[in-house]
Amino acid sequence: MNFIETRGNDGQHPEQVSFSEAILTPIASYGGLYSPQSLPELNEAFLNAHLSADYKTLARSMLDAFDVDIDNPIIDRALELYDGFDDPSNPVPVVRVSEDLYVSELYHGPTRAFKDMALQPFGIVLSSIAQNRNENYLILTATSGDTGPAALETFKNRANVRVACMYPIGGTSDVQRLQMVTEDASNLKVIGVKGDFDDTQNALKRLLASKSFKQTLKEKHIHLSAANSVNFGRIIFQTIYHVHSYLELVRQNAIAMGEKVYLDVPSGNFGNALGGYYAMKMGLPVEKILIASNRNNILTQLIRTGVYDLRTMEVVPTTSPAMDILISSNIERVLFDLFGAERTKALMQKLETDQCYELTAKEHQQIQSIFAADFCDDQQGKKYIKDAFAQGYLMDPHTATCFKAYETCREKPLKTIVYSTAEWTKFSPVIANALTGEVDSHDIDALKTIAQEAGIEIPGMISELFDKEVTQTSVIEKENIEREILAFL
Repeated sequence: MNFIETRGNDGQHPEQVSFSEAILTPIASYGGLYSPQSLPELNEAFLNAHLSADYKTLARSMLDAFDVDIDNPIIDRALELYDGFDDPSNPVPVVRVSEDLYVSELYHGPTRAFKDMALQPFGIVLSSIAQNRNENYLILTATSGDTGPAALETFKNRANVRVACMYPIGGTSDVQRLQMVTEDASNLKVIGVKGDFDDTQNALKRLLASKSFKQTLKEKHIHLSAANSVNFGRIIFQTIYHVHSYLELVRQNAIAMGEKVYLDVPSGNFGNALGGYYAMKMGLPVEKILIASNRNNILTQLIRTGVYDLRTMEVVPTTSPAMDILISSNIERVLFDLFGAERTKALMQKLETDQCYELTAKEHQQIQSIFAADFCDDQQGKKYIKDAFAQGYLMDPHTATCFKAYETCREKPLKTIVYSTAEWTKFSPVIANALTGEVDSHDIDALKTIAQEAGIEIPGMISELFDKEVTQTSVIEKENIEREILAFL
């Protein structure tokens, strides 16, 4: 399978690239992204053939369907990392919460967040390609809290790879921050940035497109890539768990094969939702994809009105910080898939110059035929957390936003798959407040409160963080990001 550019070709990039080229160099012409030239078909025969398959078998079959140019032994080693999840036989449990609401728990990996689903195998794949080419790579990562720990975990001590991870100071939970700043592998650099996630993501995109930065790296014999979902190496692994979750509902006799469902996704940078969109396009029986936002509801605005308008918006800190994003990168791939490269380039350029673009009535209708959206404020989210706990289900504040979309966006009484992107341990002060009214608690105190309320133990990989030495102490102004990265190299 070949990959083509979302904003067309500038004459300086190849018009088509392989999967391996797309993940090694993820930014395309005019600052665009790479997207599949075509998608494989996952028809009912494919789904039936994998009804009894385990997760790794399904993943392997889907990668085969994409015809990726990665050697089979590398793919096998990458997928074996799912054996390190809580239950190797089922790394993504799908749990029934109510009659037609099921939660696909994506957080059972080493960093307790859904980013492990893609980044665990991605680390093996990228490092192996780099070694086979005898090349060295700098992997840039911008994180709102979960991508950073997952990227650091998968790349630590891997050959031919160094990682520079940027996170917004004050924009993550204590646990997320500790997962990053206690990493001590010599090939990792963690940089606290005085700003918000969009500042770090903008810096990442600028550096990926910067000729002078890449020339400086070239002089050091280093190539440049990224671990954010601008990299299709992330997205391809994120299509798999949508298919798995559907098959789980069939296995649980919740639905019949071929019956449509809603996918309900908490969305910031839109990579998780994009994986669902591609699965739907490939043939997964999906009625609509419900997009759940917090008060940074730029995606709700786009889907409801057809307008993407940043002119009067600023990032608002919320209790679901991984979604505190206004510049949602993967929307571009949806626009490209629906409207083509020329239109996508025009829309993206208008966003960059005017901070706003507007879809035509026909384009807006196309978007609304696939997506519906709503947003959930902090107080509503806490109520959903408390109510779900009363029903016997413990969830984090990002998952809670999906419960609002579940209530308001469905037009048919179909089964709904909510995607839970983080374990309760990652955002414990919010959950403790929702359950008991406890306020201003540190993560460790809130963790103990929740464990006592729920009658469960704090996972060892989380509790031990509070005794680890902080090894990554860099905190800088956003203007100094490039200089800090070069100093690390």
